Amino acid sequence: MGLLDGKVAMITGAAQGIGRAIAERFITEGARVVIADLDAEGAEQTALSLNESEGKTVATGVACDVVSAKDVQHALEVALVTYGSLDVVVNNAGITRDATMRTMTEEQFDQVIAVHLKGCWNGTRLAASIMRESKSGAIINISSISGKVGLIGQTNYSAAKAGIIGLTKAAAKEMAHHGVRVNAIQPGLIRSAMTEAMPPAIWDAKMAEIPMARAGEPSEIAAVALFLASNLSSYMTGTVSEVTGGRYM
Repeated sequence: MGLLDGKVAMITGAAQGIGRAIAERFITEGARVVIADLDAEGAEQTALSLNESEGKTVATGVACDVVSAKDVQHALEVALVTYGSLDVVVNNAGITRDATMRTMTEEQFDQVIAVHLKGCWNGTRLAASIMRESKSGAIINISSISGKVGLIGQTNYSAAKAGIIGLTKAAAKEMAHHGVRVNAIQPGLIRSAMTEAMPPAIWDAKMAEIPMARAGEPSEIAAVALFLASNLSSYMTGTVSEVTGGRYM
């Protein structure tokens, strides 16, 4: 018996990186998953790969721009129509448009706020409206350590990720009596193609801030997402789990 046997999840930004790692872990624990991503081809290829690995249909790819409520609603409906329920939603999709305040454009600010904060709001409110009918469900919002401490060159990203924490807590209070739990994860430095492309000096500076002296792996975020999605966290809502190796304690 897996921790998510019989459960259905929709994960945004799941064609690669942390989102894909979460999808893989959920499937390992018995879930069926909708892979929602702005990259429609990537979402379909990821779903195909996961299905081939399992030898059966456990994933479906769908195009989804999280800024569009219509797209998010469609992804949720795909879960309902294809697999019969909606039990877990992970709002993971995100982008970066780093620049100092002096050089950041309004467009760069608006894009990041829209994808992270409005996208998370769309996913949370639309999923909650479905889950409240069944009096159960888990919503997991992916924030960032940048939303806790603020990082240079990320006034847009830090603001959006801090906003996700406030959104999570407010939504958790609204939905608790409906049986829907809403929690957040704040990842620290997680190994990925993007982070490994950093200049060595910047990478070393970040590593020096981590007591555990290493970057995290996407699978380590996925493990915490699994905990929050499962009944192991049945008495938890409105919480923020820092997965940072001790950075910024």
